[in-house]
Amino acid sequence: MEQNDWRGKPYYSLDAYLKNTYGRKLYKIAIDAGFTCPNRDGTLGVNGCIFCSAGGSGDFAVKWSDYSPAAEQPTADNPCFIAYFQAYTNTYGPVPLLRALYTEALDKPYVAGISIATRPDCISEEIAAMLNHLAEEYSDKFIWIELGLQTMHDKTADFIRRGYPLSVYEQCLTLLQQKHIPVVTHIIIGLPSETKEHVLSTIEYLNHIGTWGVKLQLLHVLQGTELAALYEQKAYCPLSQDDYIDIVIDCLEHLSPDVVVHRLTGDGPKNLLLAPLWSLNKRGVLNTLHHTMKLRGARQGRLTERRHS
Repeated sequence: MEQNDWRGKPYYSLDAYLKNTYGRKLYKIAIDAGFTCPNRDGTLGVNGCIFCSAGGSGDFAVKWSDYSPAAEQPTADNPCFIAYFQAYTNTYGPVPLLRALYTEALDKPYVAGISIATRPDCISEEIAAMLNHLAEEYSDKFIWIELGLQTMHDKTADFIRRGYPLSVYEQCLTLLQQKHIPVVTHIIIGLPSETKEHVLSTIEYLNHIGTWGVKLQLLHVLQGTELAALYEQKAYCPLSQDDYIDIVIDCLEHLSPDVVVHRLTGDGPKNLLLAPLWSLNKRGVLNTLHHTMKLRGARQGRLTERRHS
């Protein structure tokens, strides 16, 4: 479905989607629900992906049991939060436990919906059916699944120790689409040995396979990871801000106008981030990106025309 209201941006941002769909901005509560990952518990490995910190990509997440909204938070008449199950693999558990956890979140009057970060190899037929049943039961709310694909290229995936081939992502996406569960696919920009062309081929692949949303994430070098060791040995060089912005703009130009853009960069915890340090100024990076898009003149015009057509 072509979108008409882009709210001043030449791509369909999550903010625009939420305001168009729900009439207001929604805010994420990043949650650590106490899960682990098959890439850490010994099922596939014990060290995780080479870029993953001990926090399992949930360094800013709070324990669900510790979260309590302030008295002035909205009620069921105006829920404005997304419960984002972020840390580690949030479908990596028995179905009754998962159902109870998601139900608890959906029952909160201030929660408009839930977003569940996980791995494609941790979505079974039973889990997908349970998500479908919950979506039907809570028809006034939403359920999204976020899949960490990172790249379509299996050679890179093997190097970063992703732990599953591309075919597993495809099977999972098809299963979730059949159950009418929207999927947000995570892509990492700046992976070792990947060029702009590698990233753009992943974007074109997502256009073809039909993801609902996408997150573009800068690769951060965090202390205690195998990537940090490569960086300190000068075996890995992070992207400059200019190169990152150039790749992101090209990604947006190639991305299908139907896809909701959930993220254009990311946050690295200050106490763990080794590089690139320019990413600490997230607002500045986004402002520079939008300014650069405007400066590109004819290129910007082509993108805007394409997305409003």
